[in-house]
Amino acid sequence: MKTAHDLVTEAKAATHEISVHDAAQAIREADVLLDVREADEFAAGHLPGAIHTSRGLLEFKLSASPDLSNRELRVVLYCKTSGRAALAAQVMHEMGYRHVSSIAGGYDAWVAAGQAVVKPQPPSFD
Repeated sequence: MKTAHDLVTEAKAATHEISVHDAAQAIREADVLLDVREADEFAAGHLPGAIHTSRGLLEFKLSASPDLSNRELRVVLYCKTSGRAALAAQVMHEMGYRHVSSIAGGYDAWVAAGQAVVKPQPPSFD
């Protein structure tokens, strides 16, 4: 029986991961940047320009969204540490998407590298 770790390891072996160092360029060249974390994680902070589509609903959102139906889209995925993104990339490949990559180390690696993030602004009571 496979564990979650086994599944992530297999997905990572079949997924094109890009380093945080190369991620900014890959994002600029991508058609879509997808954050596959949960909604509360996205709300707490995300990469600029990211679209939220939680891993659990990815297949349904891709199938229902005309803007995401083109299998030739250049897609960059990320999650917290890259496990969910690897699983998402694997599923997208199975769905026929040809140009999918994920950010190695995910959001945590992006933040650790000092890259820009979008965070909610607290209300001002001035």
